Order: sequence, then C-alpha cells, then structure tokens
Amino acid sequence: MKKISIVVPCHNEEASIPLFYKTVNEITETMKKKADFEFIFVNDGSTDKTLHELRNLADKDQRVHYISFSRNFGKESAMYAGLESSTGDYVTTMDADLQDPPSLLEEMFTILETEEYDCVATKSTNRKGYSFLRKFFTKWFYKVIGKISSIEMVPGARDFRLMTRQMVDAVLSMQEYNRYSKGLFSFVGFDTKWIEFEIEERVAGKTNFNFGKLFSYAVEGIVAFSTAPLVFAAIVGFVFCLIAVILITIIITKTLIWGDPVGGWPSMACIMFLVGGVQLFCTGIIGEYLSKTYLETKKRPIYIIKETEKNKRKNVI
Repeated sequence: MKKISIVVPCHNEEASIPLFYKTVNEITETMKKKADFEFIFVNDGSTDKTLHELRNLADKDQRVHYISFSRNFGKESAMYAGLESSTGDYVTTMDADLQDPPSLLEEMFTILETEEYDCVATKSTNRKGYSFLRKFFTKWFYKVIGKISSIEMVPGARDFRLMTRQMVDAVLSMQEYNRYSKGLFSFVGFDTKWIEFEIEERVAGKTNFNFGKLFSYAVEGIVAFSTAPLVFAAIVGFVFCLIAVILITIIITKTLIWGDPVGGWPSMACIMFLVGGVQLFCTGIIGEYLSKTYLETKKRPIYIIKETEKNKRKNVI
C-alpha cells in the first residue's frame, strides 16, 4: 500500500489546526484502503499555542509528526523542512487554513496512480477575500514573470499539490537559501496536471501575509528566476546616456549658431533629480541580486529545529 505524507507549514494557526486535522482525517479514513498516511506539521516560530496543539495531536495519533523551529524562518523554509522529513511515496503540501479543499486529495491520488503524471497541482479560479490592490498586483505579477522568466509560472497556482517521491527528491536537491517554491516546482519539470477550484475563506485565524510580505515574495520570485531586471537596468542606462548626448548636442548647436542662452536652474534641477532617481533605481536592482548572492555564499542553514515529537520532553536535538 502506498504512503502519502501531508506537509503542513504552520505560523500562528492554533485555531485552524484542530479543524484542519478533523477535516483531513475524515479524508484519510475514506482512503484508508488505498493508502497509508502521515502528517508532518512544521511550526514556523509561532507565538501563539500552535506548538501546544501539535503536541496534543502527536500524543493521540501516531501518524502525526511535528517539527518546531527555533524562530520564524518563513513558509518556504517550513515547506522544505516538511518535504525533507517526509517518508511517503507521495507527498502533498497543504495550508492549515483549509482555503484549499482537502477533498481533492483522493482525486489527485487516483490521477497519479492511474495516469502518467508526476504531480497534480491546484490553481484557484477566484481570489475570494483578496483586496482590490492585492488582486491587481497578483494579476500583473504573473503577467510580468510569465514574460521575463524562462520557466512556466501558472497564474493562480497554489502550494497545494501531490507529488511523487522522485519529484520531491528533485526539489530537495536544490538547497538554495532564498527559496521560491512555485518557481522551484516548475524548474524541476516533471509532468504536472492542473486542477482548478474556487478558493474558500479561512476557517479560523488571520492570514500572515500582508501586502508588504507578498510584495517581497514577488520580488524573490523575479530575482530567483529571471535576470531580465538586470538587462532592463542596462538598457535604461544606455537610453539615458543617449538622451544626454543628444541634448548636449542640441544645446551646443543652439548656443553657437543662434546664441540661445542655456535654460535656468529649474530645468537642470528636474533633470538631475530624474537621472539621479533612475540611477538609484538601477542600483537597487543590482543590489537586490547582489544581496541574494551574498546570502547564498554564507551557506547558512535553511532552518534550525528546536523540538520534534521525538524529543519534546528533552527539548534538545
């Protein structure tokens, strides 16, 4: 019988975890003749009682395992830790808020068992609960990254997917510190079937992703999978140099032939501010790539474990 590992990153999800476990456990009961299951919850430095809930689940269900980080390392690190700890023939990543319907899990498993796919992934057909600003930037992010990236970025793609062990091992082989999982899943390739669904409201708690975090996450994706911004910075620099040469030629010509005086300081100040702003913008693009390179060269661990269900009493690794 095949085994399915369910990886669940958690950050301040104390209210969602019992509801999530109850819902998914019902699905595992209907599938118990088809597959065995294990739960791998990753506590990503929560400040509420998330760890307490995970300890309780591990005490009453031997299928439940948990990893608790020493601090908040981010969802990407939590997903990596869960994938690394998984032992199943198939591995799925799910959020604890139940916005992605666990009821799709049986269909996803059947597809992998009966069809020649390595992954069944999900994408949302709506963005219920998103603000207008978030919807607008999400839409344009996928349009932009789809144009400048060499890999496919599917609009509306969710983290909820079921993968074969071979694909999971391929993802784990990329041990980069700055991680953008949606891009990594696309980068490793493998045959993927997409299932569409309507995203639901959170069952409890509040989202941990504000606009600032989502913007940073978008920048992470662009920097990780495209060098187009660097080319853009070079082109902008060339264009402004060309404009400067043309303007200088015009000014010199007008002064020598018609004796036209050079314009005053307001126009000069505006030009200086414009050119200075463009220079800082391009320097910022280069700095973003340089900072990612700097972090990668440090070779710091992607996460640090403080506690698991195996050593919760000793509280040491």
